[in-house]
Order: sequence, then C-alpha cells, then structure tokens
Amino acid sequence: MSRFSFLNRSNTFHLTPLESSPQKPYNFERTNSLDKFYDTMESVKPTKSSIRGRMVKKFCNLFETKSKDSSKSSKFAPSPNESCPSSRAKSNLSNSKALDSSCTLFMLPHTEDRIVVYFTSLRGIRRTFEDCNAVRMILKGFRVWVDERDVSMDIEYRKELQCVMKEEKVSLPQVFIRGKYIGGADVIKHLFECGELGKLLEGFPKTKPGGFVCEGCGDMRFVPCFDCSGSRKVFDEDEGVVKRCLECNENGLIRCPDCCY
Repeated sequence: MSRFSFLNRSNTFHLTPLESSPQKPYNFERTNSLDKFYDTMESVKPTKSSIRGRMVKKFCNLFETKSKDSSKSSKFAPSPNESCPSSRAKSNLSNSKALDSSCTLFMLPHTEDRIVVYFTSLRGIRRTFEDCNAVRMILKGFRVWVDERDVSMDIEYRKELQCVMKEEKVSLPQVFIRGKYIGGADVIKHLFECGELGKLLEGFPKTKPGGFVCEGCGDMRFVPCFDCSGSRKVFDEDEGVVKRCLECNENGLIRCPDCCY
C-alpha cells in the first residue's frame, strides 16, 4: 500500500452518465445573457456614480449656455471684412503715411530715373533666396526695366546698401523706386496685392512682351571681364609686370553692357 492516500485506487471515482437527466442543448445566442447583464446594471445604481453623473451634466449645461451666448454675440458683432468706409479710409491714410515716411527715410543717390533692387542669387538661405526671386518676378510682371544689383556677385553693392541703410546687417531684398526706399519682400507683396505697386511704377518705359531674358548675360547682369577674361590679372608691357585688373570686380566680372546702363 502506498504512502500517499491520493494514489490509492480505492479512492478513485467513476462517473456514470445519468440516463434520467437528459443533457440540455447549448444556447449560443448572446441576447439573453446581455439582456440579463443590462437589467442587473440598471437595477444596481450606486450613489457615487449617480452623483458624478449629475455633476457632469451640470458642467455640460454650463458650457452649452456659454457657447450659445458667444454664438449670439458673434452674430450681432460686425465682421472685420464688413468694416465701415470711414475705418477703411483711415487705414488707407495710415498706410500711405507710413509708406511716405519709409520713402523719405533712406534715399539712394543718382537713381531718380530707375528701379533698383538689391538681392542675392546664392541659395545659402532658402527664405532669402525665395523672397528675392518673388520680388524679381513681381517687378518683371509689370514689364519695366529694373536695375538688379546682386550683392553676392559684387561686394561694392553690399557696401553701397550698408551705407544707405546705415546698418551692417541688412536683410534682402531691398527695393528703391526713383531713389526712394520702398521696403523688402513683405512690403512689395503687400503693395502688389493692394494694387499700390502699379501706381508707384507709372511713368517707367515698358519693355517688349517676351523680352525678359538678356541675350548677353542670360539675366545674370554680369559677364567676364573683356580685358582679363575673368582672371583679374593683366600684363603690363611697359613695366613687364603682372598687375591687378582695374576694370572688373573681385570675381573678375563686369556689368553686362547689353542690359545695364
């Protein structure tokens, strides 16, 4: 006989099916069980959950009343687009006064007969490059000749702009019309959208339709120097010494004679 009683065969049980009690078929429908579950949940209503529900309802009602009041006030409040004509006239006068003050603030000498744009063709700063291209495209749309001065191609233009603006760090682009300072990219875009830019450009000669690209420089406004071919060095036959070319800039370039004057 084993030491453990639960290993003894005499303690095993033999289950025999009862013929008198037939097995009931399983019901796989969940509707009855769900109905009973929801009935029990409805019957059991704890006090804490009911209090929380009431508080939530009160907060919802408060927010709904506030939203209704704000919607009513917004209906009766005038929209910014439906402003009165007197306010529009005042805003136009203030804009014109601000433009006149900015024009008289900086003056570019010897440019009373032209439009001057200081820009850069380098892609080092994406925002600056896109603003310069946008201003150039806007001015080209009016088919007027523009004196484009690329500060990345000639350092003298950068020094000239710094001297006029009286600052060392000047953002690009900068536009001057008839020697008067107009502004940067944001100002030009605003004037273009308002229709004021066309009034400022009245009186300038129009270019031929389609003649936007210069055949001499391809709208680069610079060509290699004719004397040194861009090397910045010239041989002096009298002295027999190589000297610095005085006709070109630090990059060995000169202004295009076809599109610049």
